[in-house]
Amino acid sequence: MPLFRVTVKRMKNTNGVRLEPGMHVEIPSNSFANPVTTNGGQVVVDAFYRIYGVDIKRAGALNMNDLDVEKIG
Repeated sequence: MPLFRVTVKRMKNTNGVRLEPGMHVEIPSNSFANPVTTNGGQVVVDAFYRIYGVDIKRAGALNMNDLDVEKIG
């Protein structure tokens, strides 16, 4: 079961949502596919909301330009 670390690359302040570079979540997955592009990135959205209380989808940051995905396990 792979583990992914998804990290915010740059500061973004959109639609009342502020993201800072370095904010990250770790997501276990049953798939080896990128969690940002799989199933609309819902597991990433849920993880950021659970840990930081921010909606990255509302901020328009659910894309590979704003997020860095690294397989760590």
